[in-house]
Amino acid sequence: MKAPPLLALVVALALGATGYAAVGRPDLPARPAPKAPLDPRFTPEAERASGALLENFGDVRAWITLANALIRAGRTERAVEAMQVATDTIPGDVNLWVQKGVALVAHADGEVVPAARLAFDRASQIDPTHPAPRYFLGLAWLQAGRPREALEVWYELKAMTPPDAPWKEELDRMIGAAETMKILGVGENG
Repeated sequence: MKAPPLLALVVALALGATGYAAVGRPDLPARPAPKAPLDPRFTPEAERASGALLENFGDVRAWITLANALIRAGRTERAVEAMQVATDTIPGDVNLWVQKGVALVAHADGEVVPAARLAFDRASQIDPTHPAPRYFLGLAWLQAGRPREALEVWYELKAMTPPDAPWKEELDRMIGAAETMKILGVGENG
């Protein structure tokens, strides 16, 4: 015989009240549960950027922030995946293509791999005056053991670099390294 629905409800409520009376803590103040992170391995910065992207998928700054946070957290593969989505979504933004190249370089432990070169080439097509593609092209030449080609690219970049540019110091350091390699005869054309 089946219990009437009202009786089943009364029994369920009675069991719930009995269980709460046995283990409940009505003396504690009410508190909201802590907000669960989007991904427990995300940094707060990456989580904020992800939240911003949920609000506006076209937020270029949020894409770049997300990728940088993932790179810093050692999650370079996720950074590359994020930048793939970003460049698919907003294909005409030079900064997203640069960031995609940066993520690919980070994922390759600092090596300017062919996929990164393609991303930097695309960035250069969008904005030929952007300094990042030239910097990484020079780095690719240097990593290939071709300091003369690296210097050609970097001297050109240095000529167009404003004196107060934030990348100037790093560029000068890399030029010095390439010049030293060339003087010492290191590489294919040292």
